Amino acid sequence: MKNEKIKLVALGGVGENGKNMFVVEVDEDIFVIDAGLMYPQNEMLGIDIVIPDIAYLKQNKEKVKGIFLTHAHEDHIGGLSYILRDLDVPVYTTLLTAELTKEKMKEQDFKGQAQFEIVTSKTVLTFASSKVSFFKTNHSIPDSIGIVIHTSEGAIVHTGDFKFDQTASDLYKPDYGEMAKIGEEGVLALLSDSTNADKPGYSTTDFVVTQSLIESFLHTNGRIIAACFATDLNRIQHIIDAAEKTNRKVAIIGKNLQRVLQIALKHNYLVVDEETIVTYNELQGYTQDQMVIITTGTKGEPIEALQKMIKKNHKQVSIMEGDTVLFAASSFLGSEVFVGKTIDKLYRAGATLLAGYKTFNSSNHGSQEELKFMINMMKPKFFLPIHGEYRVLKAHEKIAIECGVPPQNIYLPEQGEVLEFKEDTLRVGGKIPAGNVLIDGSGVGDVGNIVLRDRKLLSQDGILTVVVTLNKAERKISAGPEIITRGFVYVRESEKLLEEAADRVRDIVEKSISKDSFDWTGIKQDIRDTLNQFLYEKTRRRPMILPIIMEVKPVRR
Repeated sequence: MKNEKIKLVALGGVGENGKNMFVVEVDEDIFVIDAGLMYPQNEMLGIDIVIPDIAYLKQNKEKVKGIFLTHAHEDHIGGLSYILRDLDVPVYTTLLTAELTKEKMKEQDFKGQAQFEIVTSKTVLTFASSKVSFFKTNHSIPDSIGIVIHTSEGAIVHTGDFKFDQTASDLYKPDYGEMAKIGEEGVLALLSDSTNADKPGYSTTDFVVTQSLIESFLHTNGRIIAACFATDLNRIQHIIDAAEKTNRKVAIIGKNLQRVLQIALKHNYLVVDEETIVTYNELQGYTQDQMVIITTGTKGEPIEALQKMIKKNHKQVSIMEGDTVLFAASSFLGSEVFVGKTIDKLYRAGATLLAGYKTFNSSNHGSQEELKFMINMMKPKFFLPIHGEYRVLKAHEKIAIECGVPPQNIYLPEQGEVLEFKEDTLRVGGKIPAGNVLIDGSGVGDVGNIVLRDRKLLSQDGILTVVVTLNKAERKISAGPEIITRGFVYVRESEKLLEEAADRVRDIVEKSISKDSFDWTGIKQDIRDTLNQFLYEKTRRRPMILPIIMEVKPVRR
């Protein structure tokens, strides 16, 4: 069957870290790959999480055949519960990803019914326009897959997150044979993970990490506290392996982490001796040099829990003199300053960082040589770097050129750009709505740029409220003006300034009510304009000014 229309659209995950979502449209079928979240940037004051804008998918919901999840990290699954509120479509993914995603959706208070269809690397799904198949990839969580959409013009391959580790265990081994086969059959477009495209060489292997951990555990006296991401099961496996080799017992702290490990153990995605893991209370029966505590924060990230332990606010564990902390989290962008301050506080609290910090903090995304290997196996006609900020997409473009992909066949997608395959070329065929949907509490998308702008203004210069009560019949001020401020000036030291401001408001109101006719809106605007100029001249600040004018009505007897 000849496919007449093939389109690609990035709804997230390009030019940014997180919020991964990619749309492949073949004729009248739409396939959605991943549904991730992004944690807010500094300027997104009060926002909890950010998800992709799916306006285009809602407009074409009858065409959407399903959502395909590559693996169970939040930047790929965290937006699903919000998206399924608007799209009633099946979700295709592997067993572990499905189980962890259901847990995440429950945590996000999802009330609907989600239809999960379990796939493996051997599954082939048939749709009207094309077939969809899968292949195993090597990442920091088992059951990670790449997704292949087969068209008459060749395969569209989405790698998901990946690396190539020659020492990976069977649970994590990638499907080299299937990848090579896909490449031989012909790849129209490769959409490839760019996270570490600026890192030369190869990523650190599992063997090196495990051996380094065992050696460090042997030379460490006292408790070891390991902080990691709840879904970084590969790193958790390394820690447990090292604990077993050095005769230490492991206690798991943190509800999020406990839930993840419970699912992983139930489905045999962790290899653990049944006597290794004990409760925190049971751990107290062992000597300090027999203890390992694995912990994570309420959102499944490692820093929050350590901060609480340092401040002695944690319910169970406090950092003590002689503790050794293993910061075993894969590096994540934007957290470097926070991580640095946390490490500094650990030393102040009397703890030390486990030797080999950089090794244990190694990334689970492929470096440049691994990205070249993927390109050479797939031999794509067109190449689109995805997953990462623009600088790493650009670095990945350079890698593809080195591997022989013609520069004119490489495209760095922008969010919302509709890329169409026409007459053996890839061209931009329009643009659809794509951006950020902000989640604040239970509100989805009800906080926009204007609200964020107001929050930013409030955070910078504060707020000043002016309250005036008028007697319209007698044309006079009955009460006020009263000025209330928050976050602008310290009232006790600024009484003169506020009195002068009140005098100016009084003058404006008295002039207005003396006229034959006046409007409330005009008075409020005059108050804003006058106070804005006056306060800026006096303080060089521009607080948000809210005039409130009330009217006293005469009582009829």
